Amino acid sequence: MKKGTLIILFVGAMLMALLGYTMEVKAGVSIPPPPPFVFPAPPSVFLIPNTYVYFVPDIEPDIFFYHGYWYRPHKGYWYRATVYNGPWVYIALARVPGVFLNLSPNFRTVPPGHKHIPHGQLKKNWRGWERDRYWDRPPERDRPPERYKPPGGDRPPERDRPPGGDRPPERDRPPER
Repeated sequence: MKKGTLIILFVGAMLMALLGYTMEVKAGVSIPPPPPFVFPAPPSVFLIPNTYVYFVPDIEPDIFFYHGYWYRPHKGYWYRATVYNGPWVYIALARVPGVFLNLSPNFRTVPPGHKHIPHGQLKKNWRGWERDRYWDRPPERDRPPERYKPPGGDRPPERDRPPGGDRPPERDRPPER
């Protein structure tokens, strides 16, 4: 009896396959999202030097902003969200931007002179900052001052002019009338 049942099942499956029926079996592992973190207000961030990764300081979970998304590692998994407070969606390690995998362990050490970037400024400016490589330029105080250029062109300073000032040598002067 068992042999007959197996034959009938096999023949039925073959007929279904020939007629275009397909069967799909899916198996998956559900990875729960990290616990929520409640912000009392939109968070300020700091830039991690030499990257375009921003992190939220003074909170327990690591939460980063990079290229328009928020990222959060939790128990060996990575999650991504479009806003700072989630919802967090699991992403495979292969889809985690490499910059996160190469962060210095002391990324939370903020160099002197770096200031909080308010959430509104980040949201408004991050695209332009990345496009213009804003953080790669030295701060205003570190830039050399531009030299004054008087109207009238690129005349060299007095000390670099030949003797006789602005007058051309005799042989190059037009005849006087």
